[in-house]
Amino acid sequence: MLRDGKIWIAQSFDGRDIFLEPKMANRHGLIAGATGTGKTITLKVLAESFSQMGVPVFLADVKGDLAGMCVPGEDSENMRKRIEKFGLSEHGFHYHGFPSVYWDIYGKRGIQLRTTVSEMGPLLLSRILNLNELQSSILTIAFRIADDNGLILTDTKDLKALLNFIEENREELEPGYGKLAPVSIGAIMRAVVTLEIDGGDIFFGEPALQISDWFTTDDQGLGTIHILDSSTLINNGRLYSTFLLWFLSELFETLPEIGDPEMPKMVFFFDEAHLLFNGIPDALLEKLTQVVRLIRSKGIGVYFITQNPRDIPDVVLAQLQNKIQHALHAYTPAEQKAVKAAAQSFRENPDFSTFDAIQELGTGQAVVSFPDERGIPSVAETANILPPESLMGTIDDAKREQEISASSLCGKYREATDGFSAYEFLMRRGAEDAAGACMEDTEEEDEASEAQEERDAYGNYTFAGSKYADKVKSPKGSEKASGKASSSGRKKQTAAEKAAKATGKSMAGSLGREVGKAAGSVLGRTGKRIGGNFGAALGRGLFSTLFSK
Repeated sequence: MLRDGKIWIAQSFDGRDIFLEPKMANRHGLIAGATGTGKTITLKVLAESFSQMGVPVFLADVKGDLAGMCVPGEDSENMRKRIEKFGLSEHGFHYHGFPSVYWDIYGKRGIQLRTTVSEMGPLLLSRILNLNELQSSILTIAFRIADDNGLILTDTKDLKALLNFIEENREELEPGYGKLAPVSIGAIMRAVVTLEIDGGDIFFGEPALQISDWFTTDDQGLGTIHILDSSTLINNGRLYSTFLLWFLSELFETLPEIGDPEMPKMVFFFDEAHLLFNGIPDALLEKLTQVVRLIRSKGIGVYFITQNPRDIPDVVLAQLQNKIQHALHAYTPAEQKAVKAAAQSFRENPDFSTFDAIQELGTGQAVVSFPDERGIPSVAETANILPPESLMGTIDDAKREQEISASSLCGKYREATDGFSAYEFLMRRGAEDAAGACMEDTEEEDEASEAQEERDAYGNYTFAGSKYADKVKSPKGSEKASGKASSSGRKKQTAAEKAAKATGKSMAGSLGREVGKAAGSVLGRTGKRIGGNFGAALGRGLFSTLFSK
């Protein structure tokens, strides 16, 4: 809770109040301790205090027990004892809820939270897909190909369409982009399908989250507490950790530099932080370390919650100046080593052994150290953490749905949209290519049909004026021209007469075809073809009638 403009977080064992300076809150922090030692209570007290300062907060709710932030706390004998012990009533402590917005990547227990494939980028996406180095490099090239061709990658079907496009056009692409191994492309495709099965296809889409929507306060000036339901998401540790990494990266790239503000612009609490660093590639760890180090100057505070400080790499742990260490148990040499490492991260207090204190702490107690106004870390203090003012526990589904529907962001993000992106573009391109090929085939069929019509009209004769002369078979034999009548009494035509008649008939047919096509064009391609054939037949028939004798 707030007191004299500072965050009152705890009271030392000897009765001194312990505060966190607001302007030091963006120096990042660590809340560590074994299961059941009070980490969640500490997190809630800090989140409530930031909200009272007007600072928006993000919480990753792994166990579901942070959902009660919107509901006033419940009175009990134990709470009354704690309130009396700390003298909280004198400083305005009262049960009340805080403005809360509930989010869920899967869209079931909160507002749908999405991003696009393009915004995620190839580095983080490779982590989700568990790609090896070669596959990751090909995925990076795929993103470059998409950029060079103006392809928008929104969801997983866009990515699959892009991979198919690359596979089908490898010979044309490889001179400009390097070797694109089909085996690696296939492996990436299978990884994308697996991600879809795990629900990743829900996470990628539009409308994508706009970071600015999280920097809000309510009408009383309380900072909004954004709660990401991670109870299901935590089962997919890779997706959970990658989302958190993406979110930090988005903040880092979006927000302007503001130096050291009097209070943070926003504070993030990442529970089960060890999942962020499990199997993290060196390139990604380097990026995360850079973000944590530099995002402080953009007014963002990041607090990691985990069981053991050793879960966090030393390069990141060194950036965390606000430390709250709950009890750790040391029953084995390895556990004793972990406690020793945790104790050594504090500035030593000559009045007690930090190593011993960490093992002797009870529930709700912690060894704490915060920077003073000058940024100098305080010596380790053993302290009792204050109780929260909101409900310690979860809420039922009806209350959750009520809070979700009441949010102004629900209408903006709840329903997915599917705009024109890489998938639609490549499908349309494929359809146009297929239509072009079909048109060429149809034109060849038309020419063959017309050639057959001339065969039917001229028999086996060819003549120089026909454009199908090379398609009409030459006669196997021909009668010698003579002026004598045939056995039927009809005079045989000479070769010159036959050629003249054929030429005239062809010209009549061509003229009729053009007229018919013009008339049939109003019906489209099929009507044009039918009209042309009908006109050609009519023209040849008319010619035959007029010049039959």
